[in-house]
Amino acid sequence: MIVVFSKPHYSTINFIKELNFKSKMVMHIIEAQQLSRGILLKLFKRADQLRENPSNFLKGKILTSLFYEPSTRTRLSFEAAMLKLGGSVMGTENAREFSSVSKGESLEDSIRVIAGYSDVIILRNSIEGSSKLAACISSVPVINAGEGSGQHPTQAILDSYTLYREFGSLENLKIAAVGDLKYGRTIRSLCYLLGKFTGIELIFVSPENLKMKDDIKEYLLKHNTKFIEVDNLEEVLPMVDVIYMTRIQKERINKEEYELAKGKFVLNESNLNLIKEGAIIMHPLPHVEEINLSIKTEQNDSRIAYFRQAENGLYIRMAILEEVMKEKEK
Repeated sequence: MIVVFSKPHYSTINFIKELNFKSKMVMHIIEAQQLSRGILLKLFKRADQLRENPSNFLKGKILTSLFYEPSTRTRLSFEAAMLKLGGSVMGTENAREFSSVSKGESLEDSIRVIAGYSDVIILRNSIEGSSKLAACISSVPVINAGEGSGQHPTQAILDSYTLYREFGSLENLKIAAVGDLKYGRTIRSLCYLLGKFTGIELIFVSPENLKMKDDIKEYLLKHNTKFIEVDNLEEVLPMVDVIYMTRIQKERINKEEYELAKGKFVLNESNLNLIKEGAIIMHPLPHVEEINLSIKTEQNDSRIAYFRQAENGLYIRMAILEEVMKEKEK
């Protein structure tokens, strides 16, 4: 089982008040750290099975995608996953403009209403803690599809699944995380999962103003996961099994911060040659200026894994939806 909230469980954020919460047994996926190693491996195995033999387990069920921030891969892969499992989808890719929030409706009221129409809600919001708030209120499972600079747990699961498929294991890997580590919710979430496996070594490569926050460093120290911080990408590239590139989160920082960080760490045709055979390059996408490779290279170099990574998102989200709905049916 992934997680069951039987009482309010949320961060203190400015719009959360004390809630009259009625106990209910519903599974939600809100934070990466709630996922155990055993559950991850179970999801990986099921995703492999669904890749070969899709099921019709969710026939008659409805998924609502409620996205207050833009998305391509997360929204479409969840919707495709639901359709492949026999279910139906509805929702909006711009809830801030095209839902009643534009009239001033609170997230709490939106969730109460949508839960009455749906069997599962996929929520993306710019405010950290919004998924926990929704989970306190919803009578159906809520899955966090990314919130602000906080967490993106299903991206972390699919990233872990990609490592599992590429290397056959999540043990004894040396991983360079490159770019915006301060606001990049994907790499932050992935660190929570990597801390559950042995032999992981992390190398953080970032601009000075976008270093990994202390909460992740403290978590890794607590779980005896080795990490170092460096500022030279070229020195790191030959040393690692995985290069996890991230874009600068331009929408979350001011112009001055962006100017300090942009273009500082770029993967291009020249330094690509420093990466050893058998290593892989990952990116949660979209990639912009931090990867400057030709289409030919992206299509033909087996070390480039980020499009395989995106495809893996479909199958792992099928497994996630199936698992969540199985628990709901109990």
